[in-house]
Amino acid sequence: MANPEPGNQTSITEFTLLAFGNLPELQTHLFLLFLVIYLATMAGNLLIVGLVVADRHLHTPMYFFLGNLSCLETCYSSAILPRLLAGLLTGDRTVSVRGCIAQFYFFASLLGSECCLLAVMSYDRYLAICKPLHYATRMSGRVCLCLVAGSWLNGFAAIVLIVSLMSHFAFCSPGEIDHFFCDFSSVMERSCGDSRAVELVTFTLLSLFTLPPFALTLGSYACIIAAVLRIPSVSGRQKAFSTCSSHLAVATLFYGTLVAVILLPRTGTLRTLRKVFSVSYTVLTPLANPLIYSLRNREVKRALRRAVRRLLV
Repeated sequence: MANPEPGNQTSITEFTLLAFGNLPELQTHLFLLFLVIYLATMAGNLLIVGLVVADRHLHTPMYFFLGNLSCLETCYSSAILPRLLAGLLTGDRTVSVRGCIAQFYFFASLLGSECCLLAVMSYDRYLAICKPLHYATRMSGRVCLCLVAGSWLNGFAAIVLIVSLMSHFAFCSPGEIDHFFCDFSSVMERSCGDSRAVELVTFTLLSLFTLPPFALTLGSYACIIAAVLRIPSVSGRQKAFSTCSSHLAVATLFYGTLVAVILLPRTGTLRTLRKVFSVSYTVLTPLANPLIYSLRNREVKRALRRAVRRLLV
């Protein structure tokens, strides 16, 4: 990546997130759209967390992981959308350098945690379908707690070194970031010095902390699909696949758009396409999580009906 020469640039203390500034006539509509998405995301994910905590029928490893995923999606959305909404509403899209790095830290940490948690959930479904006799012992309460804690800590630990390196950089004008949040590549494009070393460290760390969970997710579902296809009865195959189809849909949406963003170049018209895919995995995936699990999961729907009946009584 070519960075501007420090001698010809002025060091800055804040960035301007261009976001959707090239669409001034749509600012109000975009604000209302993202506001509805944010409120629906928060309400849906918090509802799932509440159901998992309150309903004893959902006190199983599968729904324990689902509750943690919903909690993570709530934090994930809150790291990006409030700043975007404030910029669309007031027109002030400036953010301090420290604030931008802090947003990147929380966003990237939660992204890494979600990769690990999706892998844990796929492993849980693998044990339930392929190793049912060993499920109770391998997914005890202590093991589940350790897997969830490890997922959260893994994501936050992976980004500490990257943020530490970023904080030592000076950033030069123009401080415009052509994105709606502070992602790594957009921020480092504004650095005054040579950022190739920190980019190499970042690529290495992200590969170490995200590729193994991705490979575990793929491997788990390859084994699950093979096991389901060996079930002789149609009803048995449908029942087995229904227990993991919701998670498979969430993982496909999340990884599909994330890989597209990573592979697409950051130049020309493809930059706009990368921004569209970024909206998908940062905004739409947290919204899709409660919708997919509530519409496709019978246990969640039953728990919701029981909760409604208790409230009415």
